Amino acid sequence: MHLMETLSAWSRALRDPSLRDLPYKVETNEYGQLVMTPTRPAHSHAQAEIAGFLRELIEAPGRGAVEFAVDTPKGVKVTDVAWMSEERWQEYAKDADASPIAPEICVEVLSKSNTRAEIEEKMELYLGSGAVEVWTCDVDGRMRFFAASGELPASELVPEFPTQVEL
Repeated sequence: MHLMETLSAWSRALRDPSLRDLPYKVETNEYGQLVMTPTRPAHSHAQAEIAGFLRELIEAPGRGAVEFAVDTPKGVKVTDVAWMSEERWQEYAKDADASPIAPEICVEVLSKSNTRAEIEEKMELYLGSGAVEVWTCDVDGRMRFFAASGELPASELVPEFPTQVEL
């Protein structure tokens, strides 16, 4: 499917009143189909904890976000938590339905239903779309940090970020 068709499907989904109050995370795949994933309270709590740490630890001008839409070669993917420099926000994301450039930091909060292949693909898509680091938070609150070079012992962008968050 052509990139513009995928964005068009995403734009239509954003404007569809029947999809506004769904308790699901909505994304698109490379075929322009909507993919919905239900979220649990623990997932939302993990997002809030991680976003709070980012706000507290990053001093550079930028924007934090939850449920941030990124246009990738395989559809619009929604990272659970994100941090984006002010420059990137103003240039690419401020007025877009989905940002054509990934935030510098993309965080995926994992659930028991996530497959390794699914998360690895999302990580590759975020990194290929401009993310500098992709982090994961597992169901026990363990954080892992990745860059294009592979797994990192700690975040290079936010070295003080804990390797364990309280869930």
